[in-house]
Amino acid sequence: MTVALWCVLVAALLHLPFTLAAKWSRRFDNARPRDYMDQLDGWRKRAHWSQLNMIEAFPVFAAAVLTAHIVAGPQRAADGLAIAFVLLRLAYGVCYVADQATLRSLMWMGALGCSVGLFIVAATA
Repeated sequence: MTVALWCVLVAALLHLPFTLAAKWSRRFDNARPRDYMDQLDGWRKRAHWSQLNMIEAFPVFAAAVLTAHIVAGPQRAADGLAIAFVLLRLAYGVCYVADQATLRSLMWMGALGCSVGLFIVAATA
């Protein structure tokens, strides 16, 4: 299995640390988690928003990796872009929790660029 395909698994799980951060509280009610999440504020609310965005960004990345894999694009480029995506998305989450909006947006754009780059890798095969 390629590094890029392993990155799909990592990206699929990347939201979990931010979900746990948002829920880590004595007030968390597992019987009504959505009610709890709606009442969050501060860094916990941002951690929740971060995990939602991680889930939203995943399908495009997974499709891009699979497309590059299926058409047998340059594997080294696909691996590099996939690793960069995972690192940028992790940095995105950290920036979100830390309330660094501009830096967070730059990480978001970089990760999106990696997904687009993976489609370009596929197109050059």
